[in-house]
Amino acid sequence: MKLLFVHQNFPGQFLHLAPEMQRRGHDVRAITDAANTNPSPIPLLRYGYKPPEVDPAQTRLGRTYTTMSDRGVVVARFARQLRAQGYVPDVIYGHSGWGETLFLKEVWPEARLLVFAEFYYRGTGADTGFDPEFQGCTFDQVMIAQGRATHLGQALVHADRGLSPTHWQADSHPPLLRRNIEVIFDGVDCDRLTPNPQARFTLPDGRVLHRGDEVLTFVNRNLEPYRGYHTFLRALPEVLAARPQAQVVIVGGNEVSYGQPPKDGGSWKEIFLNEVRDRLDLSRVHFVGRVPYARLVDLLHVSRVHAYLTYPFVLSWSMVETLAAGTLVVGSNTAPVAEVIQDGVTGRLVDFFDIKGWSAALTDALARPEAYLLMREAARTMARERYDLRSVCLPRQIDLLTRLERG
Repeated sequence: MKLLFVHQNFPGQFLHLAPEMQRRGHDVRAITDAANTNPSPIPLLRYGYKPPEVDPAQTRLGRTYTTMSDRGVVVARFARQLRAQGYVPDVIYGHSGWGETLFLKEVWPEARLLVFAEFYYRGTGADTGFDPEFQGCTFDQVMIAQGRATHLGQALVHADRGLSPTHWQADSHPPLLRRNIEVIFDGVDCDRLTPNPQARFTLPDGRVLHRGDEVLTFVNRNLEPYRGYHTFLRALPEVLAARPQAQVVIVGGNEVSYGQPPKDGGSWKEIFLNEVRDRLDLSRVHFVGRVPYARLVDLLHVSRVHAYLTYPFVLSWSMVETLAAGTLVVGSNTAPVAEVIQDGVTGRLVDFFDIKGWSAALTDALARPEAYLLMREAARTMARERYDLRSVCLPRQIDLLTRLERG
């Protein structure tokens, strides 16, 4: 099979699938933005993309489509050069989020096109307007949110198949598009995440945390409202007051992955930390920034309880990885978290905005680890049965690609 991956930040969701397909003897290549500096496990072809200058006053609801379709044009022109050199893929698998797949069928009409349909923006019922503290929900904002999905719908209309990692993310698409989407999670390496009694995690000040220590963790790419950083920090003072031996490790950068940056500048990290700073023992709250994956695995293994919050939006790999590591997850009772965690069986669910509820749940989990042993084991079993990379997710992804190639 000639298989072409398309992702502006490759490998992204194709981190494991691309090299596995190459290992199986397929001709595997990838197209990515020239600005992407991620190391690649397969041959990488780079297109040059300069975002268009978009005047919000002129483009209004079309400004997202203008940017994404412009990228799609750049990628299609690059693809035409590949075609002129004789390259014709059997299957193209691309992320639809940045418009890269929009016109590839015009270049390679004989190829099968699979798009990673991660999320379909809605005016209501998902992330828009969920958090009134930071989001307005005027009718204009509802229309703007819906307008952001224009290129996502177009991508699916021209695709042979779509793939979403969770049922809720697939169901965010309109019914006519939903019919063409299969649900297969990206997968986590449950073997690598097997609980490690000898795990250690060294803090920036040199102290070393061990498995069995009273450790509370919070992990996200960036520390921001979309991932509940504000709720978590506001719950911490009561937790630390009740548990004088607890250590809190917070992983994440200071940028913005989702939503808007603070209106008055600065970072969300500092804004919310300053809000509770005078009520926290900061010698026990450790901000470690972003960490290499091996260090993250060690951290999950020494963690006694892990807090994961999100608006109704895309699910983070880190939550499922934490379940697979056998660490208790206290998650927000939002979609798609509640699709993965069954409250009281494979973890705990707390209302996203319930500060007192979060303090109580996290305190109890730190204080009574023995009470959650069966829950942690049930979570690890569930993660292996439903989300394991090698035995479940990769085989299903490869089967989908094979079916597409065969038509």
